[in-house]
Amino acid sequence: MHLIQYLTEHLGLFETPEGEPLGDSSVMELFEEQLSAQIIMVCGQNPQLSFSERNTVIREIDAIVYDLEEILAKVADQRATAKQTLFITEFSGLIKNLFDQEIAKLLPQ
Repeated sequence: MHLIQYLTEHLGLFETPEGEPLGDSSVMELFEEQLSAQIIMVCGQNPQLSFSERNTVIREIDAIVYDLEEILAKVADQRATAKQTLFITEFSGLIKNLFDQEIAKLLPQ
């Protein structure tokens, strides 16, 4: 819930001003790439996760991507600016941290 609120507070960042240089990837492509990389790290750092638990992590990420597509529908296909790319990287890292915290609660110490 806090991550959605954080994203909502920064939606203005996704209104691209004229003349701002654009990258090669779209906003959603960057979110998908970053989240995929973060989840690969989560699973790699937690080899003790069962197949079922890994699938649960992947389903949760799919749900997050779906929510992002809904929230960012108007700008999902536009090419991202440098500031947007930085925010997407930061936001994806926050999602990874959330998964790290939840996994730590589930696994025996």
